[in-house]
Amino acid sequence: MQDTIREKLILELYDNQMIKFGKFILKSGTTSYIYADIRSAIAYPVIFKIICDLFYKMLRELSYDFICGVPYSALTFASGIAYGYSIPMLLKRKEVKEYGTKKILEGKFEPGQLVLVLEDVVTTGSSIMETIKILEEHNLVVQDICFLIDRNQGGTKMLKDMGYSIRYIMDMKDIVNVLYDNGRITNKDKTAVLNSLCHS
Repeated sequence: MQDTIREKLILELYDNQMIKFGKFILKSGTTSYIYADIRSAIAYPVIFKIICDLFYKMLRELSYDFICGVPYSALTFASGIAYGYSIPMLLKRKEVKEYGTKKILEGKFEPGQLVLVLEDVVTTGSSIMETIKILEEHNLVVQDICFLIDRNQGGTKMLKDMGYSIRYIMDMKDIVNVLYDNGRITNKDKTAVLNSLCHS
């Protein structure tokens, strides 16, 4: 059942131009033939709900006191999950406020509490580590990281090697296989993506 939902989600993401093929420069500076721009999922309530529900299916098997989305894109999914399933959430800002309390982390928490980190797309894992650094500086503990898409570019391996438990909904292999099997892309597109992935 979950495979069917995941396949439907991949097709919806592609059909609504949240998965694109072409020449793109990633945050890491590398060039990619495929780009996943999940931010605009907030404009599609059905897609947004599917993503939040799939995330929750992973979350309900894990132990945590709070969830925290990596800014900015994953903040929307964390908020949707927190609201939909009554889960406590922490908000990590992209930058420190220059007024008021000047906090970078919002929420009420105690040292030693567990925080599960959410991300939309993982390439190198650098954005996740920026968030984890702030959480750990506030004496919070991160054990589990969940994300929507693994780009198969080394980020997942790096996070695992650092001792974090990783779960994700789909990776680039899943995406191109579903798109190819459903006639959305050519074999040339599929091969170009697969040849660019890490195979370790």
